[in-house]
Amino acid sequence: MRAVEISAPGGPDVLVPAERPVPVPKTHEILVKVAAAGVNRPDVLQRLGKYNVPADASDLPGLEIAGVVAACGASVTMWKPGDQVCALVHGGGYAEYCVTPEVQALPVPKGLTMVEAAALPETFFTVWSNVYDRAHLAPGETLLVQGGSSGIGTTAIQMAAAMGNRVFATAGSDEKCAACVKLGAEKAINYRTQDFVAEVKAATGGKGVDVILDMVGGDYVPRELKCLADEGRLAFIAVLGGWKTELDISAVMGKRLTLTGSTLRPRTVAFKGAIAKNLREKIWPLIEAGKIKPVIYRTFPLAEAREAHRLMETSQHIGKLVLSV
Repeated sequence: MRAVEISAPGGPDVLVPAERPVPVPKTHEILVKVAAAGVNRPDVLQRLGKYNVPADASDLPGLEIAGVVAACGASVTMWKPGDQVCALVHGGGYAEYCVTPEVQALPVPKGLTMVEAAALPETFFTVWSNVYDRAHLAPGETLLVQGGSSGIGTTAIQMAAAMGNRVFATAGSDEKCAACVKLGAEKAINYRTQDFVAEVKAATGGKGVDVILDMVGGDYVPRELKCLADEGRLAFIAVLGGWKTELDISAVMGKRLTLTGSTLRPRTVAFKGAIAKNLREKIWPLIEAGKIKPVIYRTFPLAEAREAHRLMETSQHIGKLVLSV
């Protein structure tokens, strides 16, 4: 099969075409003929040599795919050859074929193309796990999404808005802020020209927000503690602004705050399967009703994966980048 591999740690040019054997599905795995694969920040970090790939994972980049089931392992019960699926995968997405545990696959939602479906798994699994399972965003509560125009951000805004929550977002330009509002954010704050603490406080009558989804970290954290409401929760999913921060413990104690966070890739198949089940029950109907739709900024042929990585590193995009296989 055709694939794109990382020849050595480095810039986008280290992504090179390769020929690889078609993987063989294990007992509870399905083999998917890939139609499209999402591009995500971890792919870039892996290419740079800054992301440790689990020992049992493919060395090929790519954490989400959409396509048609080509073969099933001996004990697979959820799918059959010919089914259209999208799936969270343990690497290997930048290829014509990819395997995944059957429980990590979901049906391609009615009305969506393969390209759109390929943009779902990584961000939807991440947002559900952190905003709902870890930070416990409840009906009537408010959410602040840092980096609202990213793939994660556009997903979180739409998901929370569709679930009936008030949503605020930050982004780095007026154009990106306008996109966040169009997707369902009540207010979007340009972090280059506005103070998100002051803006959030004003929008919530001084109370602050109940949950913050943070992919920045670094010097954002002290400011985030200021704009959390009593009993507020801060969930970390990435550290684009750095791993280290200063923490005012009195603010945590005084407002009874919870700081949490997670990584998804090292978690068990059972853990990811449980997220998939929740998404299918609670979020897939909202997608099929047209209340949530993946935001695709641009697609590239598989052979041009390096160009997709170059664009991702500029952070100019709004939403997702997808490879067409």
